[in-house]
Amino acid sequence: MSSRRVLMVALAVVVFASGFVVSPAPARAAAPVDLITLEGVISPVTLRLVETALARARSDGAQALILQLDTPGGLERSMRAIAQRMLNAEVPVIVYVAPTGARAASAGVFITMAAHVAAMAPATNIGAAHPVALGGSADKESLKKIENDAAAFIRTIALERGRNADWAEKAVRQSVSITEREAVQLKVVDLVAESVPDLLARIDGRTVKTARGPSTLATRDAVVRPIEIGFRDRFLNVITDPNVAYVLMMLGMLGLFFELSNPGVILPGVIGGISLILAFFAFQSLRINYAGLLLILFGIVLLVAEIKIVSHGVLALGGIVAMALGSLMLFDAPEIGFRLSWWVIAPTVGATAGLFLFVVTVGLRALGRRPMLGASGMIGQTAITRGPLDREGQVSVQGEIWRAVAEGEPIADGAPVRVIGVDGLTLKVVKAAEGGGTP
Repeated sequence: MSSRRVLMVALAVVVFASGFVVSPAPARAAAPVDLITLEGVISPVTLRLVETALARARSDGAQALILQLDTPGGLERSMRAIAQRMLNAEVPVIVYVAPTGARAASAGVFITMAAHVAAMAPATNIGAAHPVALGGSADKESLKKIENDAAAFIRTIALERGRNADWAEKAVRQSVSITEREAVQLKVVDLVAESVPDLLARIDGRTVKTARGPSTLATRDAVVRPIEIGFRDRFLNVITDPNVAYVLMMLGMLGLFFELSNPGVILPGVIGGISLILAFFAFQSLRINYAGLLLILFGIVLLVAEIKIVSHGVLALGGIVAMALGSLMLFDAPEIGFRLSWWVIAPTVGATAGLFLFVVTVGLRALGRRPMLGASGMIGQTAITRGPLDREGQVSVQGEIWRAVAEGEPIADGAPVRVIGVDGLTLKVVKAAEGGGTP
């Protein structure tokens, strides 16, 4: 009995004690990470996208924002503004140069260096950040000032983020470029990652300094939320392409020209006005050579003058040459993303010149045709006599009754006659040959 009692007491103690065992708390899910893809040249539209992404990451509780970057460079003012936003960001910003084959060149170097965490995908490169003067018109002293300013800016960014400031300065002054492996060895970027999940796993546990203070990343297995670029930003990004802006400008000038040539048509004027406004918006983001713009306008003037003045094609040829030269000079920038393509220049200039020459040709043909209206248009018409025509009488022509004077022998009633002259409201007629038409 005592043994059974001891066993029961022991069992009761175990059951009672098990109620105080603390169950392990479920693992807390990692906060999500936002991701936005930035491709192409750095422009004011890119700045707007970065600002929108930072605001969204802050408002929806993301623990970090990934900028997946692939750029040949862009505008210095947009790049500087993006770098400032990143340096003052309250959310950790991770720049990931990807996908494979991507690059962070020119302005992209500054943006990558300004990130809290900088990573690159395999077979990518970074560098060639030497600044170029707006329009290529700065003198030697101004270029030196621009270079020194850019070198100081990228150096202070590198020092702030603990990266290789000496290499960063070389990228500006000597346009050096390196691969992703070399970038890690030289401490230009932090790591190489095969993919976004691999990137998140590698940076898990890192502590970075944000505007709010130190922040420790817990990104392993974190959910990645892509930020979709809206239609408005996609559209603005498209029209700021130099080739699109160029076509819009030419379309706008042609539309206004045809509206002024034929008042009341309306549609060409509406299309031309909208196209010009969009082109001027795009020009705010592009490096315009105004000499090129004036040459294009001069070429349009010469083509218009060809319609008004008979120059046997000299004005038209001069207009085509001026437009072609102006198109080559319009965007005088060394960056690939800000150049006009020959595949756009040639068809656009050819189509514009062809359209003007077509109008000239049609106009000359119209001038060479016999008039169909008025007194001169009556000559050669076939009429029918109304009653015997003995010197004087009446004829019917084009449904109208005219007083007529016959030359030669009298003409019978209902006989066809041909108009050979007009004297006021009197037609001079002669007997038509057999088989003449009926009015």
